[in-house]
Amino acid sequence: MQASRCSSSYSSTLSLVAHRRAPSPRLPGALDALFAALAASTGAAEAEGTEARIWSLWMHHPHRRAARDLDLASSEIAGQCHDLAETRLARLLRADPDYAEAWNKQATLFYLLERDEECLASLHQALALEPRHFGALCSLAEVLAGLGDTEGALFAFESALRIHPHLQQARQRMANLRGGEPH
Repeated sequence: MQASRCSSSYSSTLSLVAHRRAPSPRLPGALDALFAALAASTGAAEAEGTEARIWSLWMHHPHRRAARDLDLASSEIAGQCHDLAETRLARLLRADPDYAEAWNKQATLFYLLERDEECLASLHQALALEPRHFGALCSLAEVLAGLGDTEGALFAFESALRIHPHLQQARQRMANLRGGEPH
């Protein structure tokens, strides 16, 4: 797929990221303190524990069935049962379009299937609901890098690192994109 076909899809997402919108009020309030702790963490081990708690809250849903469906879709993606995961995620997002992590999982699925335009659309939805989603930002960066938009990819990685300064893979990818060593 050519970058020009996707450029309108991701330019609005980059704009969304640049404006640093507030997260959805539906997200657990505990995330605010965890993101503050993540930003203030002094080492990778400390950041890793905080990151795990953030992912746990992102995966959580107040309705057990929705949480179970997201867990099942994640397992189906890992097991390469992509058609089952796609159906499950589509059904889940129809029932709850405000579930940011479901959008992120759907983006992951589309990325694996090399469906860039759909991946970008799902990432946009995830980031509209949870602009601090460093995983979605890194995924956005990878898609943009694959489309040849190095500047957009670097911006997305930098945005992720402002939220989670201990993402070593993001630093390495940025260095690779710049043709040098990580900072």
